[in-house]
Amino acid sequence: MTTITCILPAYNEAPRIGAVLERVLDHRQIAEVIVIDDGSSDGTAEIAEGYRDAHPHLRVLRQTQNGGKTAAVAAGIAEAAGSHLLLLDSDLLGLTHADLGALIAPVANGEADVTISLRRNAPRIWRVIGLDYISGERVIPREMLDERLEALNALPRFGLEVFMNRLWIAERARIAVVSWPGVDSPMKSAKLGNWRAGVAADARMIRDIFRTIAPHRALGQIVAMRSLRVRGEAQALPRKWLERIPR
Repeated sequence: MTTITCILPAYNEAPRIGAVLERVLDHRQIAEVIVIDDGSSDGTAEIAEGYRDAHPHLRVLRQTQNGGKTAAVAAGIAEAAGSHLLLLDSDLLGLTHADLGALIAPVANGEADVTISLRRNAPRIWRVIGLDYISGERVIPREMLDERLEALNALPRFGLEVFMNRLWIAERARIAVVSWPGVDSPMKSAKLGNWRAGVAADARMIRDIFRTIAPHRALGQIVAMRSLRVRGEAQALPRKWLERIPR
């Protein structure tokens, strides 16, 4: 039987986390919700805790210092009880119950081993090829990660998604790409108040990704993951991309 624990890492998401929690907490397929407040200074934890009385399956873990997304997710996994993890960013806009159900269904139905979202405002290139390989919204068997908590905690702050990709490829996991045509992830410049801060935040994220995998391996991950897809339509990759794939 598939049981779902939703893991929600959050850092200074007070304006947004409530809308995500309101979709997650009363979803009939989600048995447990764990919010990991990653040292926020804006009341994120207090907002999340305000939902606990009405939703006893919600837990809020407070990290005393900001350690980054990967460490926050690892802390949540260590406390999770479900057979599968639903990993969500806590700043999503436009999320619905139907979107959550669509992401869970291929795994719950046995059609796929893992799922990954394709949001409306994913970069155009990812929408063209039908895969956002660094999307943060996924369903994955818990055992695939809870046996690797030490490795997770050794990753850079934003190395989680490409680390998971590597596991999926190594284990030949069947991947369902689930379109989320009404869901957006806010731009970092909008969240941080100016474009310079947003560019700097994006640069730090990209740096961490390429500290986890070499840049020339990223294209290889994309191609390998597309070959493992069991759902989703996409155009063929350009030949010049294929010629650059590491052998």
